[in-house]
Amino acid sequence: MRLRTSLFRLGLGLGSATVALPGAEERNAIWERDRLVAWCIVPYDAAKRDAPARAAMLQRLQLRRLAYDWRAEHVPHFDAEVAAMRNAGIEFTAWWFPSRLDPTAERILECIARHRIRPQLWVTGGGAPAGSPAEQAARIESELARLRPIVAAAARLGCQVGLYNHGGWFGQPDNQLALLARLEAEGARHVGLVYNFHHGHDDLDRFPEIWARIRSRTLAVNLNGMKSGGDRSGDKILRLGSGDREAEMIRTIVASGWSGAVGILNHRTDVDAEVGLAGNLAGLEKLRSVPPAAR
Repeated sequence: MRLRTSLFRLGLGLGSATVALPGAEERNAIWERDRLVAWCIVPYDAAKRDAPARAAMLQRLQLRRLAYDWRAEHVPHFDAEVAAMRNAGIEFTAWWFPSRLDPTAERILECIARHRIRPQLWVTGGGAPAGSPAEQAARIESELARLRPIVAAAARLGCQVGLYNHGGWFGQPDNQLALLARLEAEGARHVGLVYNFHHGHDDLDRFPEIWARIRSRTLAVNLNGMKSGGDRSGDKILRLGSGDREAEMIRTIVASGWSGAVGILNHRTDVDAEVGLAGNLAGLEKLRSVPPAAR
């Protein structure tokens, strides 16, 4: 009962508070409920919900969009997941996608075609830093060869592809921008970036400069509480509002007028996803209520 009451209050709060933000109208603020996307709630859920229970949870939280992460045990249930979300009026905004066009990727594409949905396909990669200009050039070519079949398959279905920063060489914004430039030169206009706070700890001190370069190419941003060096001190995943750096990052994004999808995470296998999402929604509301001068 306490959880339901707090969620009800949270839903009202997100629709009523206002704060003046320089350079951005309120409609561009990233806390608007229609922009929020639940992320990391399928394998990251201590309650291990099935698709209908997950859809009901999102309805209780007044979240109307899902980014679908999965593991091998979820593959047989792809159709059930899409159907459950559709029946609940929840948009399938994005789908965690394999790094190559393998048999599981083909099953995802078949499911997307069958249900006539258009999720973003979030694709990651890795790799150690390039040791020389020649190695950098070779890495660009090898990554393009890996990505092109996915990009082509997405185009056939009318889906966008999001290059997802997950660490390593592939997660560096400059490398992603280089890949995007090449893909765009080849005619691929449906590819962009997915920027994850929790994989961006090394970007903290230069985030405004990075954001200025990636803003127009970013499809989605996934939020997280942020502390300097948090990824090395056990604080990589934090509730929003409990870090000391996420407010300035959020303010930079809001002030830029960016209007993409905003991910709200659970990302904890030992936490009920409903509790985790509710905590981050409350943290986002807390950040919203802080006057800009205090951020």
